[in-house]
Amino acid sequence: MAFTLSQVAEHNSQKSCWVIINNKVYDVTEFLPEHPGGSKIILKYAGRDATAAYEPIHPPDALDKNLPKDKHLGDLDTAAAEQVARVNENRRKTKDVLRMEQAEREKPSLNRVMSILEMEDIARKVISYKAHMYYSSAADDETTLVENMRGFQRLFFHARVMRPVSTVDPTTTMLGFKSTIPVFVSGAALAKLGHPLGEANITRGAGKTGILQMVSSNASLSAEQIAQARLSPDQVLFFQLYKNKDDAVAEERVKEVERLGYKAIFLTVDAITPGNRERDIRAPFVLEAEEAEAEAKGGVEKPRTVGQVQKQEEESQVNNEGTAGALIRFVDQDMSWEKTIPWLRRVTKLPIVIKGIQCVQDAVLAAEAGVDGILISNHGGRQLEYSLPSIDVLYRLRKERPDVFDKCEVYVDGGARRGTDVIKALCLGAKAVGMGRPFLYAQSAYGEDGVAKAVQILQREIVTAMKLVGARSVKELVPEMVEQVSWQPYYPQAKL
Repeated sequence: MAFTLSQVAEHNSQKSCWVIINNKVYDVTEFLPEHPGGSKIILKYAGRDATAAYEPIHPPDALDKNLPKDKHLGDLDTAAAEQVARVNENRRKTKDVLRMEQAEREKPSLNRVMSILEMEDIARKVISYKAHMYYSSAADDETTLVENMRGFQRLFFHARVMRPVSTVDPTTTMLGFKSTIPVFVSGAALAKLGHPLGEANITRGAGKTGILQMVSSNASLSAEQIAQARLSPDQVLFFQLYKNKDDAVAEERVKEVERLGYKAIFLTVDAITPGNRERDIRAPFVLEAEEAEAEAKGGVEKPRTVGQVQKQEEESQVNNEGTAGALIRFVDQDMSWEKTIPWLRRVTKLPIVIKGIQCVQDAVLAAEAGVDGILISNHGGRQLEYSLPSIDVLYRLRKERPDVFDKCEVYVDGGARRGTDVIKALCLGAKAVGMGRPFLYAQSAYGEDGVAKAVQILQREIVTAMKLVGARSVKELVPEMVEQVSWQPYYPQAKL
């Protein structure tokens, strides 16, 4: 059945809510209470086109998975589809869009980018304000975000000299799978906010350069689409699992990624409730103001009715969960060592890694639980403010419980931006270092080529550092090569 815009517009309330996405009409009335982001955001687009708001933060198959077929009502008729296209083409550009277009024209060619931090700086200029605030936001005053990076700056090398290093081997393995450098893509959500191709860019860039990728449960592409983006069936993907509180739903997710060929489950345990990410929460206020300004420039503002005023006040209520809150609304908050790990072992034969270890005690418990690996991580400073910097937890683990490194593989993420950072972590016993934001920014600025370039930059820096500390392979990077200093070196503050 084909619909006119006026037919769709009649269904613009909580009692009957239809939306248009890519010229298709959906009845989402019954889905309103179940929507992870709450009903308010859907009602904002009730009776009209919601494509621009929907596409960057939802996998394309989300409607197929979550909405019964009888709620897929049909297509817009030809006239309606043409009218929607005209409206989108003629929509007045906001300051944010104009800024992005200008930055895109002015960005340097990729071969001139020299560092990960430079890549991030370029990306911040070309992505939307919403994407910038989501990617860069961290908890509270963002102290942990900053200290994650500064933690690496408190480690200095005891370099060894007079060692033959004309040839060095920076390769490593994770769970038996080879990586060209000891860096992997750590799970990070909503890559399509930064680039229309989203996570596919990261997968192809990783495939080109031979590094491993952990895929977020909250990616803006489906797990299947990301698997299909691999350059070959042998390309290794891991899956970051946010365990649903419904065991049956969680089990089906695990079975799905098994069928798709994912090689390990990274169970995320540090994001059972949204962190207080104020930048992300504040972003809609700025964007609403810019949209209102753009609309006002289109003509004289008409007087608003009482109903319009009330509706605007309802929509302006602060969503204190931000973008992230909707992504983890159904996460299991009652996970435990005694219950959850045995459950996951029954569900899958894949290797299990616990993502989100933040102290020595839990690293020990994870090893005793028999997991295959642990990822020391505080979620990039996005969850608990004043969580100890990840590299400091790794340092303490090496000092206090070196036996853990013999029981399971240990990885770390959060704050690493240089090859020297990676080498410091490996000296302390990490098998590999995860990076999330750097690859989000790289693909945002330059697509899959940006991801490949980021890996090439890191590879050059890692090889250089290995030669200068006197290590021909990652196995020769040992704790005696690093020292944690009590003083804080000068370091130009990175833009966050």
